[in-house]
This record gives sequence, structure tokens and C-alpha cells, in this order.
Amino acid sequence: MASLKDLIAQREALDRQIESTQQQQRADAVAKVRELMAEHGLTAADLGTKAGAKPKPAKGSGNKVAAKYRNAATGEAWSGRGLQPKWLKAALASGRKLSEFTL
Repeated sequence: MASLKDLIAQREALDRQIESTQQQQRADAVAKVRELMAEHGLTAADLGTKAGAKPKPAKGSGNKVAAKYRNAATGEAWSGRGLQPKWLKAALASGRKLSEFTL
């Protein structure tokens, strides 16, 4: 059975090997893309991107959702998404039903 020290050393060696392999594969892919671009006379503009630009991550819709539940006494509202608000949890714990708060 290997000691903890040996296992940590093996993991570090594997991490270095993984990083090296990733860098090599990336360099190979870049070289292949450049070769294909040169072969076909393409530029970065032909690809529809700026040179060196990274793609932007996709964003969610970001739209607000209409409230489905409302506390008539305080006017607080909840869309039904995410965690239940404290006011609703307290009301449900006291025996009220969710349908009583539906708009």
C-alpha cells in the first residue's frame, strides 16, 4: 500500500502531465486551424470573430417573472421560483395553504 506522501507525489506528477498534454493538444489544434486558414485564404474576419477574442458566455433571459403568490396583509409577493420566502414559509407552517396566496 502506497503512503500518503507517495500518492500526493503521483497526483502532482499526473497534474503536470495533464497540463502538458492539454497545452500540446491546444497548440496542435491552433496549428491545424492556421494551416487550414492559409490553405483556403481565410482571415479571422471570415470566421465572424475578432482576432484573439474569446466567445462570450451565454446569458439567461434575465427577465423578471410575474408574481404568482401574494401576501394580502403586507403586499409581499413571490414568483414561485427559487426558495420560498420567509413570510410564506411561516404562513404555511401555521397551517395556511399555498392556494390562499395565489393571485
